[in-house]
Amino acid sequence: MTILYTTLKACLAAEQPVAVATIIDGTEQIGAKLLVRPGEALLGTLGNSILNEAVERDALAMLLRAESGIRSYTVADGDVQVFIETYPPPPTMFIVGAVHIAIPLVTFAKTLGFRTVVIDARGAFATPERFAHADELIHAWPDEVLPGRLTSNSFVVLLTHDPKLDDPALKVALPSPARYVGALGSPKTHARRLERLRADGVPEEQLARLHAPIGLKIGSDSPEEIAVSIIAEVVAARHGLTGR
Repeated sequence: MTILYTTLKACLAAEQPVAVATIIDGTEQIGAKLLVRPGEALLGTLGNSILNEAVERDALAMLLRAESGIRSYTVADGDVQVFIETYPPPPTMFIVGAVHIAIPLVTFAKTLGFRTVVIDARGAFATPERFAHADELIHAWPDEVLPGRLTSNSFVVLLTHDPKLDDPALKVALPSPARYVGALGSPKTHARRLERLRADGVPEEQLARLHAPIGLKIGSDSPEEIAVSIIAEVVAARHGLTGR
């Protein structure tokens, strides 16, 4: 049990997704715990390997939805009640491109509870004066920043129109667990983007994840209106909807 709690504490400190399942009724094993992490071995046991596997499946799905709750499972001795408590990483929006649209987008995202990370290697755009309200402002290429930072509660927004920044970022974001990946650009720009990515070997199932042209169709024109359309689509994706 000590290893379970130590691992849980480490996951929380590192903002890694984790869930703890506890038997609360239906068996003498009340209080037994199981720690579930995406891509990692289970820690602890609920006293039954089949029950462990069923709870693991539910816990991983609940982590993606950022929900906790009680689930009932049928085992040899009857029904067992298990409370699954999830600890998803905080919702984080990674904005690639410190352009005008990014300024109001950071404001909207923070209002809705997102941590905001603005990434741009171009110092003329990514200035502290323009992005004092962002949680992080990083002067670097996106493919240097994004690896290892994207989780199931990450939302990646590409705003540069520049293949030198967007394409490397997409090659990191599309195969990642990120919940949302969107890129700014006209239908023609997006078509050319798809051609480049296919030529570089990006598989179709990853390309299908890409929201582009980014944002809901609300007739937006100004940077603020475009930011509204983007944040609306991100919120829809956060709740498992398309917004279309």
